[in-house]
Amino acid sequence: MAIIASYFAGETYGLLGPQLAATLIAEHTPYACIVAAVTRDDDKDLLKQALSDYFGTQRPVIGFSTLSGREDLFDFAQEMRDAGAVTLLAGPQANADFLGEVDRRNHPHRFRGLSKNFTFALHGPGEQAVFLLGNLDGTGWQNTPGLLYVGKDGDIIRNREKTWEEDFLKRVRWDNLYRIGKEGLVPLNVGTAQVLQHIGCPHAGREQWVDIDYPVCMPDRRGQKIRVFLRGCSFCDVAVDKGFHGALSLETVVSQIQSLPESAEGRKIPFELINENPLPGLPRLLTTVAQRGIRLSQINLILRADWFLSGEKYLREALGFAKHAGFRILLSSVGFESFDNDILRNLNKGLNVETNLRAVRLMRRLKEEFPLQWRYAREEGAVHGFIHPTPWDTKESMADVRKTLYLYALPNDILPAHSTPLIIHHASGLADWAREIERREGFRFNRYGSVIGWWRPEGKTG
Repeated sequence: MAIIASYFAGETYGLLGPQLAATLIAEHTPYACIVAAVTRDDDKDLLKQALSDYFGTQRPVIGFSTLSGREDLFDFAQEMRDAGAVTLLAGPQANADFLGEVDRRNHPHRFRGLSKNFTFALHGPGEQAVFLLGNLDGTGWQNTPGLLYVGKDGDIIRNREKTWEEDFLKRVRWDNLYRIGKEGLVPLNVGTAQVLQHIGCPHAGREQWVDIDYPVCMPDRRGQKIRVFLRGCSFCDVAVDKGFHGALSLETVVSQIQSLPESAEGRKIPFELINENPLPGLPRLLTTVAQRGIRLSQINLILRADWFLSGEKYLREALGFAKHAGFRILLSSVGFESFDNDILRNLNKGLNVETNLRAVRLMRRLKEEFPLQWRYAREEGAVHGFIHPTPWDTKESMADVRKTLYLYALPNDILPAHSTPLIIHHASGLADWAREIERREGFRFNRYGSVIGWWRPEGKTG
């Protein structure tokens, strides 16, 4: 089997989802499994030839995970399926993307789904693939937990997912990642890995009704709002997909760290700790790691600004530990997203501009106190969240944001090289906002694959 994952040229990271799935498949089924990292610019003919050489005379079984909405990979999956391969869609929102957008049958302009591109979709824990692959040649595959497929009558059948089991999350291989070269598959050394500590995000556990503004492109609707039921940030489709399942045990997390590759100096390669609120438990984790004789090089953290502030005392303790043990802590991303309070409210971040600025001040202060152990700046590898444009940008708000950015010198160390436009996945909370606007106003937003083009209304719907 091969798993194809989206990739950005020049990176040396491995993504946990595809690597974990490949590990489970290789260790619990008769299938060997690799991960192929594919960029938008990769020659798909070279990819097909590399896969042909890899599978030889065996039937190709190709998984697709963490695709980032890439239509080129959707098309490639359908091409491989039409050629006789078994194609499997997995990863975040696999179920929603296989099924298609809400009420698509009554609204032909909506995303049709990917059931023609993929033989199956698999939603939920990766170990469900073990059951599928063990029964692929018979009829038992139909009972696979989390499986979606098209039945004989053309309707999509969806099996309930199984619950997460920690025994399958204790070890991940990082030596099975490949790129596509002119001579075929070329090994890619992983320079930064991921370690799972939280399944989902605690903020996604906050379910609430939120009033979101109309877009400013409709000035006659200024002041009107759309009420939407949200889990976590309004733009986050992963929050809808996973919610918050809780934390893994300390032993499971340490086991994952133990399985990471080591540098020539005998230290574990840098890794991102997947936990949106890691600071309260970080000192205990570092103490346990040291007691096991595991030497670290760098831990990368992704945090909300408010949780960063509330965890300051734990972070200081961790930085003191890092100073003694000779490793670094990188705050690789804070989801600031905006420096405008109205936009933060519409994104349902649950914080305000002042909280973001307090976080920036603390980040800079810690750099003065722990210059060798603490990293947070863009030039040190951090990519902080900054979403722009959005549907709610006005001339006044943009002027206020620019004033804040330069008053606090944010372009010097905080802002990424390029902002990220607001992306509305068809299964995110904001998608309900967009569909309600379509219903009320009688027009449609363009769809770009699984993404709703909020920036371009087109035509009346009836």
